[in-house]
Amino acid sequence: MAAVTAQGLTKHFGDVHAVEDLDLDIADGEFFSMLGPSGSGKTTVLRMIAGFERPTRGRILLGDQDVTELPPHRRDVNTVFQDYAIFPHMDVLSNVEYGLRVKKVDRRQRRRRAEEALAAVRLEGYGRRRPTQLSGGQRQRVALARALVNRPKVLLLDEPLGALDLKLRREMQLELKQIQRDVGITFVFVTHDQEEALSMSDRVAVFREGRVEQVATPVELYERPASSFVAGFVGTSNRLRAETARQLLGTPGEYAVRPERLRVVPAGTSGAPGELSLPGRVTEVVYLGPTTHAIVALEDGATLTVSRPNAGNASEPPLEASDRLVAVVLHRDSLISLSGGTEKTEETA
Repeated sequence: MAAVTAQGLTKHFGDVHAVEDLDLDIADGEFFSMLGPSGSGKTTVLRMIAGFERPTRGRILLGDQDVTELPPHRRDVNTVFQDYAIFPHMDVLSNVEYGLRVKKVDRRQRRRRAEEALAAVRLEGYGRRRPTQLSGGQRQRVALARALVNRPKVLLLDEPLGALDLKLRREMQLELKQIQRDVGITFVFVTHDQEEALSMSDRVAVFREGRVEQVATPVELYERPASSFVAGFVGTSNRLRAETARQLLGTPGEYAVRPERLRVVPAGTSGAPGELSLPGRVTEVVYLGPTTHAIVALEDGATLTVSRPNAGNASEPPLEASDRLVAVVLHRDSLISLSGGTEKTEETA
């Protein structure tokens, strides 16, 4: 049985169609992410699941219960927000206990459950600290413990890592995924950060203008995007123009290829079986630590971004911007066909 089901879910704000005729099934125990740019409808869907927004039409089910008309406090869900919403005048344990106290759970039981929730988020021994004594990541875990202590069927997370710096955000991505595995409940996670969604999720729904473009595992999204939008939004992608495709394959079409699937070699280098090449010139080289990116201008005016790991093959020629002719080499199987939107593809760029 699905933990969350949306059937024909629609939300209009006046003339604005925030969500349109959405069908979605989220499995029990799944880490499910809703990914998309600002204004794509993902947060509105989360708020409708939580009960903070009422659908214009459609239904929401938690398990087999229709909760479309139920207020938030009668739904077996909890929400964690980006701003934490921790009470600054309470210590950590009191913050985590708060929801249980509102429900009039007896003192001994709520203390036990609060300590269990803190242990689940790896904050044992922090109960007597004040929020001001915690780091950003620790405050986020307190907010998570406060949501988990109610033992909801579904935990909703609205861009909860957005206020953290990059290093801490990456650490918390791993923490959140491990916590979800430990507690075993369904997490529904909203983000605009594709790396965050790919690194944490069992499945991802990619949103665009109030509709879902594709629901798939992270590997499927990256390797086999169902549309040109998904190919461009999930990961970095090079779009091949019709003229470039004709030069490569002898026939026009819409294709994409990932930067890491391209190689820059001296012009005239013989390729392996199945490899294709395009002549061009390196116009810019960008050092990014683990990788170096080269921008290659092709003869038809298009450009390609090539990514090379800096711990790669030392025998490869250095990437340098110059007027010297080079060849961009790729294997035929690395082309992602975007024609028709759902054709099987390998990589996108």
